[in-house]
Amino acid sequence: MQFLMTRLLCTATATAALALFSNAALAQEALIRKNISERLPTFPKIDQISKTPFNHLFEIRVGKDLFYTDAEGNYLMQGALLDTKSKANLTQARLDELSVVEFASLPLKDAIVWKQGNGARKLAVFTDPNCGYCKRLEKDLRNIKDVTIYSFIIPILGPDSVVKSRNAWCAKDAGKTWVDWMIDNKPLPAAAASCDSSAIDRNLALAKKHSITATPATVFESGKMSLGAVDSNELERLMSGAVVKR
Repeated sequence: MQFLMTRLLCTATATAALALFSNAALAQEALIRKNISERLPTFPKIDQISKTPFNHLFEIRVGKDLFYTDAEGNYLMQGALLDTKSKANLTQARLDELSVVEFASLPLKDAIVWKQGNGARKLAVFTDPNCGYCKRLEKDLRNIKDVTIYSFIIPILGPDSVVKSRNAWCAKDAGKTWVDWMIDNKPLPAAAASCDSSAIDRNLALAKKHSITATPATVFESGKMSLGAVDSNELERLMSGAVVKR
């Protein structure tokens, strides 16, 4: 009986301590939000406040932008947070984590699809038909074996990109037509007036959701996103990477 009472007392004490810690953390977060919103009225809406590995330093997340503050929100800064022991850039690691895209959540029906080999592996590319770096990336993809490429067209480089995007999407064999244009620079056939190209608008909304503002942006099955053109060796390395968790 004595053992049971002692165990119950320890459990109750631990629960109370946890609740106290949780309430203190919530109060501190509320204080930071209050002080920053009152003192910086134009500061964007704060999505998340979390502790960093360093005492009295807190991370403020606004979308996919990171800021740092003290425990009361008296000071605010933005920049790279470095671990001098491990030489790790903690800010970049956190940004990489925030950029993760769950591959299974992508609406693949809105992408132009083309394959290399048996197509067993997968990757998605947010791309513009007038983007030179996108063309370079897709040429490098020709050197990758056994991959299916899902090209999400987002015409962000002007009106001509809108026309070309619609022409590619509406082609009878969109995959071949897209590759012919991006890799071999063959002219795109004009789209029929009746073609439903609403997928392109959905792609633009999808890109906005994931804060993709430039092309190319490549999403791997691991969830990792890579910005800009990378060569085939780097593509292979990224394709074999471990799953990234939020």
